[in-house]
Amino acid sequence: MRATVWHGRRDVRVEHVPDPAIQEETDAVIRITSSGLCGSDLHLYEVLAPFMTPGDILGHEPMGIVEEVGPAVRNLAPGDRVVVPFQIACGHCWMCAQGLPTQCETTQVTAYGMGAQLFGYTKLYGSVPGAQAEYLRVPQAQFGPIKVPEGPPDDRFVYLSDVLPTAWQAVRYADLPQDGTLLVLGLGPIGAMACRVARHLGAGPVIAVDLVPERLDRARQDGVIALDLTAFDSADALKSAVQDLTHGRGPDSVIDAVGTEAHGSTVAKLAQAAAGLLPRSLGSRLTETAGMDRLGALELAISLVRRGGTISVSGVYGGAADPLPMMTMFDKQVQLRMGQANVRRWSDEILPLLTDEDPLGVDSFATHHVPLDEAPDAYAMFQKKEDGAIKVVFRP
Repeated sequence: MRATVWHGRRDVRVEHVPDPAIQEETDAVIRITSSGLCGSDLHLYEVLAPFMTPGDILGHEPMGIVEEVGPAVRNLAPGDRVVVPFQIACGHCWMCAQGLPTQCETTQVTAYGMGAQLFGYTKLYGSVPGAQAEYLRVPQAQFGPIKVPEGPPDDRFVYLSDVLPTAWQAVRYADLPQDGTLLVLGLGPIGAMACRVARHLGAGPVIAVDLVPERLDRARQDGVIALDLTAFDSADALKSAVQDLTHGRGPDSVIDAVGTEAHGSTVAKLAQAAAGLLPRSLGSRLTETAGMDRLGALELAISLVRRGGTISVSGVYGGAADPLPMMTMFDKQVQLRMGQANVRRWSDEILPLLTDEDPLGVDSFATHHVPLDEAPDAYAMFQKKEDGAIKVVFRP
């Protein structure tokens, strides 16, 4: 089969690799019909290169048709149309029972002290072959895959794999009061969808900050008060503008949908680049023990949120030695929630919204549909924010 294969920093290629097969009785194999390109994939493209191995297959946002199931998978049959969550979880351990499949005790990567295995996402999460391919082996298929109806196009359902539950959890974790004001930092796929989810769930004014014109324009079309970061000459100027929109207090909640790709800390950017250029064994050790993130977005969230407010972090951070303004956080009584999205915890709430009315606008959410063979160009385009790329979906 063809698959998107990692070979080095900013070096992905579409190559022929062996077809996947059933290995465990709880496995399934699906034929992929759509697979998303995620902002998290860009971390592998550059920042988290030390944790990658040449030959790793990328991607974690698939849907497709079941081809084969193991003998212990009784809820699926060949021909079923499914969306596959990005995390791999058993559904029956203590953590899964708590609604935390990202911490599944069956698939935890204990060798690195990490949570549940993820598709296509570094040795820290199990080096499980990913979904930007023609076929995918799905472990723990007795729990993970979500059956969806035949008929509507893939775009109606494919975002259940990651984008929708991640945005939904970000809003739920933001703990907005009734008619509360929400500020979203970053209008990539997660930030843009979080704005839509928040408005659907009854948030008061939703404010967002970004610096890409196409993203700002799209958010305004969604009814969001979108602020162009480049229009402000300092963080204090942005803070003043946000306070003017929020009765002088700041927003009740802030979602950081940016993570370590934030524009900011030059020192951290240089440290990331240096780690990426070292041999993998040295680079991964450095990142694990002394890694630094570019904390511009998180520091901005701490500055902007009102006293007693909540910050919800959905953007990915990976550093081990990140300095945070703890005095400010303590003084402001800031609540902080974060983590990978627990897909199956939220999927039953979201699925009824994927109706003919399409209240979350999923049908038109993707800005680009491209053949899998064009994956290298798509990664470069998305990383450089070119051609209005906000969400890319591959079609094998």
